[in-house]
Amino acid sequence: MLDDVVLVTDPLEARLLAPDPAVAVRIGVVVPTSGTLGLLAPSAVNCAVLAAAELNAAGGILGKPVELTLIDGGRAPAAVAAEVADLISADALAAVVGTHASDVRLALMGVLGGRVPYVFTPPYEGGERTPGVFLLGETPQRQLRPALDRLLAARARRWLLLGNDYVWPRRVNEVARRHLRRAGAGVVGERYVPLGGADAAALVDQVLAARVDAVLLTLVGSDLVAFNRVFAESAGAGRVARVCAALEENGLLGAGGDGTGELYAAMGYFAGLATDTALAFAERYTARFGSDAPVLNGHGEGTYDGVRLLAALAGRAGCLDAPVLDAVAEGTRVTGGRGTFELRDRHAVQPVYVARADGLDFEVIYSE
Repeated sequence: MLDDVVLVTDPLEARLLAPDPAVAVRIGVVVPTSGTLGLLAPSAVNCAVLAAAELNAAGGILGKPVELTLIDGGRAPAAVAAEVADLISADALAAVVGTHASDVRLALMGVLGGRVPYVFTPPYEGGERTPGVFLLGETPQRQLRPALDRLLAARARRWLLLGNDYVWPRRVNEVARRHLRRAGAGVVGERYVPLGGADAAALVDQVLAARVDAVLLTLVGSDLVAFNRVFAESAGAGRVARVCAALEENGLLGAGGDGTGELYAAMGYFAGLATDTALAFAERYTARFGSDAPVLNGHGEGTYDGVRLLAALAGRAGCLDAPVLDAVAEGTRVTGGRGTFELRDRHAVQPVYVARADGLDFEVIYSE
């Protein structure tokens, strides 16, 4: 690892050795390094480091070097929130970038209180208006409508909705259920399982017993990996379409790839995206971390964009005070890993891509 970015991984060190705010800008990066979503961490941490290194090479944020503190966002939401609150009270964080589940986001809302700016990067359920919070991820209607409509046009009329049991899957499925019913399709059932508690074989049996044309998966992390691995070997492989709202390259690799031709994902970024900006981002990532580095994916790229967004907002505001950032946020434009996006109502506006699994890779088949 190059020494152009300070990355603190020990909470005690982060509190006791907090930098002078006049000397450095330390950003808390909340990423699951444990639990169901732990597979996201390696790429997300790398992408945060890459963003900080590039900023530091260009003068940092407000003329000060960017440092990072890693916080495990895979624990119980209350535990994550308590650690972040402790670090903020110790003046150890100037801002937070989060790539984690929405139940953790809601817990953080209770302790941040606009004291520091917070960028939440993954797709989320919508409706967040808390001051000092900036959102990069797609909301359900924007994220899923292109994929649902393509399968509806292919006469997928009977659907099952299957997800983990927390706020994001339930809200996503609520939006999907309304959209499908307006299109004249039938939702024959919904199933929810605890995070990390999925019995993949039993869930696959339930999907096959429902005799559906398609299943919308709002399972996440290792639960989604296990389901797709088992389903690809089932009688439904190649017959029942699967649409995933949280499947990225790590999850596809974890499932052993997929050759059924009926596994789809909707995200704001895929590693195979062939825009000039995305190709250049991938080249910089590989140059820094090597060809064997953790694979790029939407969650990692979102973490990169989150750090870049903080820098852009601070540049406009001349500080990192959350209320001032709120005041200047509208219309802020940032060039991230996938391209240039703009903030509207503190939400990023950028394209959504639909991809189909092709072995160990994703083939982007549609954008909107």
